[in-house]
Amino acid sequence: MTQQVQRADFDRVMVPNYAPAAFVPVRGQGSRVWDQQGKEYVDFAGGIAVNSLGHAHPALVAALTEQAGKLWHVSNSLTNEPALRLASKLVETTFAEKVFFCNSGGEANEAAFKLARRYAIDKFGPDKVEIIAFNNAFHGRTFFTVSVGGQSKYSDGFGPKPGGITHLPFNDLDALAKQISDKTCAVVMEPLQGEGGITPATQAFIEGARALCDKHNALLVFDEVQSGNGRTGTLYAYQSFGVVPDILTTAKGLGGGFPIGAMLTTADIASHLAVGTHGSTYGGNPLGCAVAEAALGIISQPAVLAAVQDKHNRFKQRLNAINAQYQCFSEIRGMGLLIGAALVPALAGKAKDFMNAGAKEGVMVLQAGPDVIRFAPSLVIPDADIDEGLNRFERAVAAVVAK
Repeated sequence: MTQQVQRADFDRVMVPNYAPAAFVPVRGQGSRVWDQQGKEYVDFAGGIAVNSLGHAHPALVAALTEQAGKLWHVSNSLTNEPALRLASKLVETTFAEKVFFCNSGGEANEAAFKLARRYAIDKFGPDKVEIIAFNNAFHGRTFFTVSVGGQSKYSDGFGPKPGGITHLPFNDLDALAKQISDKTCAVVMEPLQGEGGITPATQAFIEGARALCDKHNALLVFDEVQSGNGRTGTLYAYQSFGVVPDILTTAKGLGGGFPIGAMLTTADIASHLAVGTHGSTYGGNPLGCAVAEAALGIISQPAVLAAVQDKHNRFKQRLNAINAQYQCFSEIRGMGLLIGAALVPALAGKAKDFMNAGAKEGVMVLQAGPDVIRFAPSLVIPDADIDEGLNRFERAVAAVVAK
């Protein structure tokens, strides 16, 4: 018999590093979720841009079920068919020539930063170790990645941080030009900052960063953990900008909800991770790769990617209408189905209030910092679910503004 649990059990048995909502979801289908009491929610959160094809997508369920009956795990002293097929698909659809699999975005970034350092030291000597990153960035929760991320609230309080990391203002090309030098091994950025407030890079900034990296023999690393896998309307956001990185990291939506991450790069750069220099016990496991292969096959379809922009426009038009009524947002920004509604100064710090009010009305939204409401729904969310979810969100807005 299945043990009965409830939200209060979280406080009893779990480490208190999260503060989950009062309701406990138990079932999802498409863009709808039901909790223990049977209440239905429209899901605009997507597991933080993870559930790229919604909940219980039949193609993903079939891929997982089929692989579960074959082979779950082998050590990385062996390879497996799903990993080879998925890596081949990623190589075919991106700039990359080589792929490293892991389990999360943090692990993918850890691998990328280690590779960037290793490549630079091998080619240019031990002094070429500086990593330049940007304020308000988020790159993961390992000590290395959280130190590269430009938000001290996540990295302070754990003792001495890894050295050789410089943080600059995002989208400030002059600041980057002044800082970068021949001792810089990599410039690391999210083409569209997620946790930092859904802030896209400018075209000039991305192009300028590429040119400066080329000038100083530094690698350009794009963290596409949140912006990748169709989220912005192209398979990866770098394709929207027309600027190719040297290393790209991906996770979140890659597995459509199954934990998997990957680092993509060129053959020349990859050659500096020789046998034994890096690894991941579960990385490239058959279950994760089989599900990701199915997800990527759907996400990469031109019709699916084209529809993302149409859905973006539908969201933006309605959010602007809500704003016209309630004057609550200073800006609606983002790309594709990663959308941020920045709150006006009078509502600063209240993003979580909107999130909680949304839950009461039956819609799941996110925050991206205290001042931005984040929407990251399924890439294939039906228009009817967008409309119904935004009806519920408007009622939430009315409730918060009225306080």
